[in-house]
Amino acid sequence: MAIFLKAKWQNIIMANYVVEPEILMPYLPKGTDLDLYNNKAYVSLVGFLFKETKLFNIPIPWLGTFEEINLRFYVVRKEGNMIKRGVVFINETIPYKAVAWMANKLYKEHYTTVPTRHVWKIEPELKNILYEWKINNEWNQIEVQAINKSEPMTEGSLESFIFEHYNGYTKINDGATEEYKIKHPSWKTNKVIHTNINCDFNKMYGAPFAHLSKLAPDSVYIAEGSAIEIEWKRKRLNL
Repeated sequence: MAIFLKAKWQNIIMANYVVEPEILMPYLPKGTDLDLYNNKAYVSLVGFLFKETKLFNIPIPWLGTFEEINLRFYVVRKEGNMIKRGVVFINETIPYKAVAWMANKLYKEHYTTVPTRHVWKIEPELKNILYEWKINNEWNQIEVQAINKSEPMTEGSLESFIFEHYNGYTKINDGATEEYKIKHPSWKTNKVIHTNINCDFNKMYGAPFAHLSKLAPDSVYIAEGSAIEIEWKRKRLNL
């Protein structure tokens, strides 16, 4: 199977919010159901560094390293006796129009472009990871301070639930869904000791998510990340 995209995803912050399931139903791809944890639906505001990006194993000159900010939620698909757990992206934000255009054109994704930047301060004991994105002339941010010691995720934990979804689902339209695989090892995480989140959810993601701007997240995690691969071929589901 041809690999469309290779990259390194590094210092992946996940700020997780409990939402009413009804909010997510308009975004739910046909053939999937919401994946709940302890009967709760979650969305995650995500910030990470996309590094050393290659398309079909060819490096992208000048555009291979960039920040991504996205909002995603979690789904499950039953296929015979197999249960597939995956993610759906409500929006993915990056700084480069050419990369966004390609993703939207080839795969009907939901990429938008705004200025982004990041600051990492990594010391022997602590690390501070900050991602920022500019919308309507204001900088939004997601930031954590964490212990600079990695630990494996606990099986069955919320942390594991949030990070360990290895399929992606795209809602092409009300009757069509595409499925793809995201390949990476199980990530190690760092204990978060401080967070700072300033996101205008209304301007970024629309009125259904506006109330999240006033809420503290249910949890915030950071994973160290790894090399990842995404296959070229996507499966159009016959529903």
